[in-house]
Amino acid sequence: MTMPTTTFHPSESRGKADHGWLLSRHTFSFAGYHNPERMHFGALRVLNDDIVQAGMGFGKHPHDNMEIISIPLSGDLEHRDSMGNVAVISQGDVQVMSAGTGITHSEYNKNTDREVHFLQIWVYPRQRNLTPRYGQISLNPENMHNKLMQIVSPDAEGEGTWIYQDAWFSMGNFDDKQNFSYQLHKEENGVYLFVLSGGFSVLSHKLQARDGMGISGTNELEIESVKPGSALLLMEVPIKW
Repeated sequence: MTMPTTTFHPSESRGKADHGWLLSRHTFSFAGYHNPERMHFGALRVLNDDIVQAGMGFGKHPHDNMEIISIPLSGDLEHRDSMGNVAVISQGDVQVMSAGTGITHSEYNKNTDREVHFLQIWVYPRQRNLTPRYGQISLNPENMHNKLMQIVSPDAEGEGTWIYQDAWFSMGNFDDKQNFSYQLHKEENGVYLFVLSGGFSVLSHKLQARDGMGISGTNELEIESVKPGSALLLMEVPIKW
């Protein structure tokens, strides 16, 4: 029996950038943080854990040929882009932007009295130079209690929102000692687990808050929450694309 391949990224091992207005932790190489052993996990290229100070943000800047997913954890983030979209995303929302042939956008903390905390995730698309698009959904927390809820998929008609890649993202909030399983959609895919809070046990590994683990070479995972108030982001992505 072939054992799954795992790559463990403890929270404290992530890259760090403190710009005053922005505190960012990088799971994978990004901007001034370069680690040749941590360039990506399959099609998952960027996993940034960002805190933006009150009233501050990212000015207008370009992207192309990347699927960009933003998940606010607290606060409110205002988005504007060259496609004409103006939106505010808050905790419980998921935003996707397919940069395709090229877009520009800006992201600002909507509030002047508190910070905004969000995850910025980049995934390589299945093909280049696609038509840019924008999507946004709001999640029902009841659908994430002690189970995983699909929030991103390749299916425009499926649960959650969608991107141009054979990738499936799920989130869940768990009480202590909850056992659950995850069945991969494609045999050649892998899974990256990122612990938002609490802790989980998977393949005899104990993962704490902000730890990450990449797993490939398996079709199913058995996971257990090991603390009250545990929250997990699970990202299934192609290992080769």
